[in-house]
Amino acid sequence: MDWNTISYFILASVLLTITPGPDFMFVFAQSVSHGKRAGFATGLGLCTGLIGHTLAAAIGISAIIYQSSVAFTVIKVVGAVYLLYLAVQAFRENAQPEQQTVKRYTLMALYRKGILMNILNPKVSIFFLAFLPQFVHVGNGSVPAQMILLGVLFIIQALLIFALLSFSAGTIGEKLWNNPVILKWINRMKGLVFAFFSIRLLFEQK
Repeated sequence: MDWNTISYFILASVLLTITPGPDFMFVFAQSVSHGKRAGFATGLGLCTGLIGHTLAAAIGISAIIYQSSVAFTVIKVVGAVYLLYLAVQAFRENAQPEQQTVKRYTLMALYRKGILMNILNPKVSIFFLAFLPQFVHVGNGSVPAQMILLGVLFIIQALLIFALLSFSAGTIGEKLWNNPVILKWINRMKGLVFAFFSIRLLFEQK
């Protein structure tokens, strides 16, 4: 692939990644609530989930999901329910400062949540199916290989942005941990964000 195509793709990918959406807000919320490491673990999980969507787009599974209303609806409903579950968890989080320390098992749990959140969002599969082919040229060789390469580039830039977001949001969060009232409202806002994206996903059309 030529460097112009790759440059345009990376620029478009960065602009899409920094646009506030479920992934961006998820990393931001976990970083503020639990610190930089928690935010990065969340972002790493989300990017791991993108590997599945990249492979799905490359071998055509995303097209099958798009064509099948039943498959799309089932995945969409499961994803919406999972986001609602995260919203309930956020509302129930204890806002005591001493409980904001993230342990190793918590980081793994956030990593798994990130994977599930991305895998259970059919809109991501459809997005990859629509976005990646715009930068693919048949004359450049294997189409699946080009899509996988573009997917890898997208994942790398997303991980870098999530790392920066985790550091900045985590730094802000650390300054707020000594105020239980503020932490309580942060958890409530996090719950509202997840609930909003759950409802939005539930009413999404293909």
